[in-house]
Amino acid sequence: MTAAERKARGLGGGPVVVLLSGGRDSVCLLDLAVRRAGPVTALHVNYGLRESADGDEAHCAALCERLGATLVVHRPGRPPEGNLQAWARAERYGAAERLDGLIATGHTASDQVETVLYRLAASPGRRALLGMREREGRLVRPLLACTRDETAAHCRARGLTWREDPTNDDPAFARNRVRHELLPAFRGLHPAAEENVLRTLEVLRDEAAVLDDLIAPEPDVARLAALPPALRRLTVQAMAGRPVGARTDEILALGARGGTAALDLGGGLRAVVEYGRLRFDHGPPPAPVPARLAVPGRTPYGAGELVCEVGDGPLDADALEPALEVRPWRAGDRMRPAGGTRTLQDLFTDRKVPRERRPQVPVVISGGEIAWVPGVATGARFAATETTSRRALLDWRAHAS
Repeated sequence: MTAAERKARGLGGGPVVVLLSGGRDSVCLLDLAVRRAGPVTALHVNYGLRESADGDEAHCAALCERLGATLVVHRPGRPPEGNLQAWARAERYGAAERLDGLIATGHTASDQVETVLYRLAASPGRRALLGMREREGRLVRPLLACTRDETAAHCRARGLTWREDPTNDDPAFARNRVRHELLPAFRGLHPAAEENVLRTLEVLRDEAAVLDDLIAPEPDVARLAALPPALRRLTVQAMAGRPVGARTDEILALGARGGTAALDLGGGLRAVVEYGRLRFDHGPPPAPVPARLAVPGRTPYGAGELVCEVGDGPLDADALEPALEVRPWRAGDRMRPAGGTRTLQDLFTDRKVPRERRPQVPVVISGGEIAWVPGVATGARFAATETTSRRALLDWRAHAS
């Protein structure tokens, strides 16, 4: 048994989607997934940006055929101007979200150390010292206890070849400079430097879990203000994800103003108190692009995915059009839930949906009429009754972090 086999965790049971680049880590992961989980789907994203891209795809196809995994290939269009790596990541995880099962990535302990060092340099706060988690929603990282050398040794022991990505040596990318410049210097300070980082992460993560258990997603400001000063400061700072302890009292004082109040903390971060509850945000994201949703079917929308399933649910499938329009809400929108016509703005207020979140909430329209707004209301004409012969369920699922 290889070291990677002994250390891998989180594989087993139901279906798994392995993000397969063709590199040593993802090849090792696919082999372990096929032997421990099932069914296994390998997702390969061919960005078409390198001469070797088609060769990588062919290698992944041959590997999946050998191991007995189903291969899905996603080929994005031309990348937009801007952050190429962010675009590539969004394409990769967006494609994975459309497949069933846990989403498994080949992140290793070596990646973990690089991530911590990069975050320490690029963004202050405890997030840098907590690193990547083994599981976040559907996303799992089974190799997080394995080093890059151990995944390579596993591949050699199993007779599995892998592809090398030449961009991993390109100093234009900050993560590559961490790997090839900072890490060697780090090891030069102490031979166990990487092991010490990983052990420290375990301790900090255990301590952070204790604190997180005390924090509601958007805690009541009055409850926070009643905590002992040190715990109050740690709680607010943990929520913010960066050092703001010196401004704790100023943040909590927002609750005394009533209604909605916000405080700019710099760097785009704001503390917001609405309906007596505290949250932190970086300002409202742009409104999602309108989409079409088939009945049944699914479509990406904003920070999640809309799914329509026929067979059971609170809506009358026959009252819905075969294709639904999905868009952000607009000033003046009205709908007819049980009890009469209401403006959507009033319904948002009744359900205490914060103003800054309203543009992100999908408004589902059938035949020109608002049929459903998640967490807010269902149009009376579209609600299932005892005589409904075919039911439908609409669900808005957030993407994995």
